[in-house]
Amino acid sequence: MTEVIEPAIETVTIDVVLSALADPVRLTLVRALDAAGDWTCGSDALRDTGVTIGKSTLSHHIKVLRHAGLIRTRVDGIRRLVTLRHDEVEQRFPGLLAMLRDRDTARASASTA
Repeated sequence: MTEVIEPAIETVTIDVVLSALADPVRLTLVRALDAAGDWTCGSDALRDTGVTIGKSTLSHHIKVLRHAGLIRTRVDGIRRLVTLRHDEVEQRFPGLLAMLRDRDTARASASTA
């Protein structure tokens, strides 16, 4: 299996991360990967989110997230598996992922009330 190169976490800046997360599809993908917790196919991660996009669009979003230092990509045959860089992102930007989780939980609670 081959890993795709991603930036060293110490070179990642918050403006690049926030720019990547500003897109609703990418934000949804990051939240889905956070919930998945392990290597998964990007389309599998989005399956239960209600987001439907084409393969080339998904590839673009994964590339943006990888260049922003948020995810790691591994090639497994013809599939590209992705995972969130939990520990590294938490070390570089403490509380960011928890804030994304809390916001998602708050939104779900508000919509059921």
